[in-house]
Amino acid sequence: MNLEQLSKVAQSLVVPGKGILAADESTGTIQKRFDAIHVSNTEENRRDYRELLFRSSDAMKTHVSGVILFDETIRQKAKDGTPLVKLIEDAGAVPGIKVDAGAKPLPFCPGETVTEGLDGLAGRLKNYYALGARFAKWRAVIDIGAHKPSYTCILANAHALARYAALCQEADITPIVEPEVLMDGDHDLATCERVTEWVLKEVFQQLYYAHVLLEGSVLKPNMVVSGKKNPKQASVEEVAQATLRVLKRCVPSAVPGIAFLSGGQSDIEATAHLDAMNRIGGFPWKLSFSYGRALQAAPQQAWAGRADNVVAAQKAFTHRAKMNGLATLGKWKKELEKAA
Repeated sequence: MNLEQLSKVAQSLVVPGKGILAADESTGTIQKRFDAIHVSNTEENRRDYRELLFRSSDAMKTHVSGVILFDETIRQKAKDGTPLVKLIEDAGAVPGIKVDAGAKPLPFCPGETVTEGLDGLAGRLKNYYALGARFAKWRAVIDIGAHKPSYTCILANAHALARYAALCQEADITPIVEPEVLMDGDHDLATCERVTEWVLKEVFQQLYYAHVLLEGSVLKPNMVVSGKKNPKQASVEEVAQATLRVLKRCVPSAVPGIAFLSGGQSDIEATAHLDAMNRIGGFPWKLSFSYGRALQAAPQQAWAGRADNVVAAQKAFTHRAKMNGLATLGKWKKELEKAA
């Protein structure tokens, strides 16, 4: 285990002004995105779309620290034969890889899941390292509802996250640890805060038992928000304060940075919440982003599968990356969105 390399990658992923592009949608997930813009879900279209993102030199060089890839994408080449991984590296960003096999039903826990993919992971990580990946991601999903979450679900997912993280570090790959408390449902802010605290306490307990080096890891949590179906939505300031309260209670200062997921928030909500936290300040870690849909919805709409829309799509992507880069510095303003 190369402790220096693990820590160096972790630090580079959360450097102020930049964040992580989550371009690791599975073939099924990108199907939904492409259906919305009436684009056929072919390997060529998936490649063309991701290539336009990775060739957005302004965004990539200035505001993107790393890119999470799907298994197919890490092996793909651009139209001119350049490996997509090389495009990312040439832009100064770190290539990463999603390694989990998705959330599957958890026995005897109705409506709850556990993320699978540990079998054979050590071998897969060696292959991914050879393909250029220097960090990885594993997502655990925790739902809030009647009799949910159960401790069984939280423990099973925290244990899997810890085993994954240890296997990554053994392979000299920096793990992103992603326990996501979903914002679906009608729960209020206080319930989300309570559950998020419970989940993070258990995750860090399991990381300790698995001997994971915190300095060589990045946390990717949800923000503490009201459930989407709750009629009373918390304000930007309330979300920022509740999220920071939980993080201060749960996340050791040895963790270099926290890269939030957007989790179904709108583009501007995700940016505003991150900005508000960085304006409050006074915490030991860097607060950044690891957004998928919140970075990509605008460029997908602009692109719509047409080669003559590539420049417009790149402009849309660059704008969102710049807005979120400013949010990591606490310098975003709503008026800046007019530039879009």
